[in-house]
Amino acid sequence: MVIACFLLTNAFVTRAFVDINFGKFWQAVARHGGKVDAGRQAGLEGMFNEAQNLPESKQLLLVNAYFRDNVTYKTDDIVWKQSDYWASPAEFLAKELGDCEDYAIAKYIFLLKLGVAEEKLRLIYVKAKVGGRRSTVTQAHMVLGYYETPTSQPMILDSLISEVLPARQRTDLIPVFSFNSMGIWSPGQKKSSGSPSARLSRWRNVLDKISSEGITVTS
Repeated sequence: MVIACFLLTNAFVTRAFVDINFGKFWQAVARHGGKVDAGRQAGLEGMFNEAQNLPESKQLLLVNAYFRDNVTYKTDDIVWKQSDYWASPAEFLAKELGDCEDYAIAKYIFLLKLGVAEEKLRLIYVKAKVGGRRSTVTQAHMVLGYYETPTSQPMILDSLISEVLPARQRTDLIPVFSFNSMGIWSPGQKKSSGSPSARLSRWRNVLDKISSEGITVTS
């Protein structure tokens, strides 16, 4: 991939905050048909407690490892009997199954909960090369990018590999556009091209769902 396509050009200027009411969150998991027991609750809340005061680089690893160890990758046609469905974190953990969007969205929400500035996080829609870095065959895919500074290359959190790697090592990914709850951007674009919730109906649906599942996002 062309590293410049992943770089940010604007300074970090605002911050979003996420709060999770774990009682309501686990109620939502149960409502979606998920297993809720003391072990699952302790595992998730213990991860947050462990990560809370760590450097962001360590928080990335813990959140990434949590989903690697607790959820299995399955496509939407298997999990939801739909061609494309974006699950909320509660739905994701209820099923314990999900695809690339579900992993990326849940990691994004959980890292915001840990205090990572929203400007440092972008959901990145990419074309992933199938069959190796030199392949000309691609498929639609989504990853989460973490930018330590506006000029740094992102670290990529991906549902298909266990490591968190810098963008320069992910030459199998070709960025198409990126977004968070603040805006939506094309590669190399300085300013947002509009509200992601207005242009991405599935993203808007996710934000609507999490508000009733114990997750509050404020700017």
